[in-house]
Amino acid sequence: MGFYFAQLLTGLASASSLFLVACGLSIIFGVTRIVNFAHGSFFMLGAYLAYTFMAVLPHGILGFWGSVAVAALAVGAIGSLIEIVVLRRIYGAPELFQLVATFGIVLIVQDATLWIWGPEDLLGPRAPGLDSAVRIFGEPIPEYDLALIVIGPLVLAAVWLIFHRTRWGVLVRAATRDREMVGALGVNQSWLFTSVFFLGSALAGLGGALQVPREAVSLLMDLNVIAEAFVVVVIGGMGSVVGAFVAAVLIGELNAFGILIFPQITIVLAFLVMAVVLVLRPWGLFGRPEPTGHTGTVPEAPFVLLTAPQRLAYLAVLAVLAALPFFADAFTLVLLVDIFVFALFAASLHFIMGPAGMISFGHAAYFGLGAYGAALAVKYLAASMEVGLFLAPAAAALGALVFGWFCVRLSGVYLAMLTLAAAQIVWSIAFQWTEVTGGDDGILGVWPSDWASSKTAYYYLALVLSAGGIALLRHIIHAPFGYTLRGGRDSPLRTESIGINLNRHQWMGFVIAGAFAGLAGGIFVFSKGSIFPDELAIPRSVDGLIMVLLGGVQTLVGPVVGAAAFTLIEDWVSRLDYWRLILGLIILFIVILAPEGIAGGAARIATRLGARKKEAA
Repeated sequence: MGFYFAQLLTGLASASSLFLVACGLSIIFGVTRIVNFAHGSFFMLGAYLAYTFMAVLPHGILGFWGSVAVAALAVGAIGSLIEIVVLRRIYGAPELFQLVATFGIVLIVQDATLWIWGPEDLLGPRAPGLDSAVRIFGEPIPEYDLALIVIGPLVLAAVWLIFHRTRWGVLVRAATRDREMVGALGVNQSWLFTSVFFLGSALAGLGGALQVPREAVSLLMDLNVIAEAFVVVVIGGMGSVVGAFVAAVLIGELNAFGILIFPQITIVLAFLVMAVVLVLRPWGLFGRPEPTGHTGTVPEAPFVLLTAPQRLAYLAVLAVLAALPFFADAFTLVLLVDIFVFALFAASLHFIMGPAGMISFGHAAYFGLGAYGAALAVKYLAASMEVGLFLAPAAAALGALVFGWFCVRLSGVYLAMLTLAAAQIVWSIAFQWTEVTGGDDGILGVWPSDWASSKTAYYYLALVLSAGGIALLRHIIHAPFGYTLRGGRDSPLRTESIGINLNRHQWMGFVIAGAFAGLAGGIFVFSKGSIFPDELAIPRSVDGLIMVLLGGVQTLVGPVVGAAAFTLIEDWVSRLDYWRLILGLIILFIVILAPEGIAGGAARIATRLGARKKEAA
């Protein structure tokens, strides 16, 4: 009895910390509709700032709690500054741009934190007066955990009073329901959004500051907490503070007791719950359905077939790539194989995001399923490379068949969140099923067949498979199936009104995209000789999104150009100190100043030049 009660209290203490982070994230999303991936960075900054203030301010109760409060306010100010400088410029942008922009902020904050505090984990002081344990039912319970259990509901009550007893709170709640109407009534939305961002960021900073006595302050705190915070927000309902509290308690207790009942799947439990909630009630337990009114989006220009000069240009590029092994060194060939792999991966992601209009935040799942499918076949079936490359897209397509059936029933940010949950489930299985997947140690010794073992031979194999896959995807986009997907993207009601089963077409589109991502994963695993769970994780999905964005979402060649540019940039900046800072600034530059990407910008320039020539003629 005592042991289980102690587990209950441990779960409640963790839930309080999680609630503070998720509450701020939920408030920010509810008003601004920003999918703020950088919210974990505010949590981490709160911990680092509190650690510094605790070292500077006088020791004692006032010094400790004063440090916590000042750290939270400082993080709120930092969040407001980021909102004014960066996010205010992309409020009307698609979710893809917002997510990638906030991931750029994550990279910048990580390197700024590394520069200021260094790479070592920092151990903060215990809370004065709360540094021992009390026995409840014979079990020792840290006094600080009991304090956290009290703080969580107190913050919930304070936020509730602010939202229901102040004019500002009424405006925020109104903006959560219909921000366009609030703007039409003359409310200064810029001020409102900035103030909301201050409160949300401060709550994340408070959560981080309160963690200092419980865990080491480290550079991993941001990404470690953001996934669970998203889970809480989605389960509770985006924009619902009460929902965030209930969901935080649910996840906290699930983690506390899950390790006793399901020790092998503790990581995956939260994402399974999130997936179930999204399928049964997409807007969360306490959320409200999104309004279905006019969104103000403008239909995208149709994709056009290649002209004769463009075909010649593509053939010339292929000819150059085919000739490269005769004068390029081994390192260049390896780098080019990486570019081929990620070009196919990005093209498959673009297939469902561009023509099909379905945003995926978890496309790495299918890349990893393909890689693990091939690696497991080699390890347990002694399969050859040829069999592995056949099984890779098959395994990914099977995964996309299962997850896609649920995903295509949602849209917008809910669809994106379900794809994220699916990816996290796959990652959790790869990470925790150590007996089969090797866990964190991965699977080693996955090498090509003898005839493809040289770098030159594998280069040609990767070129043929990747170029063939991209050409096939392009062909599908211009086939009746692709036109149907684009019709469903631009006008789902009209598409269904003429008797087309749009869900079934989107589902098949999901499977096709997953299969080609799996093929990219198969090529990848034989080029590296190994596979690890990192290839299924959130950063790999974000890499794919950045590639698509960098090249240009509204062009078919964009993902290929973006993958090449991203791989080359990453190879260059990763050799430098603070490379994340450079990469983050590049991402923000593209999102804010060049949203059409490299290929889109080149196409626009070519169009203008062509128009001028016509005028001159």
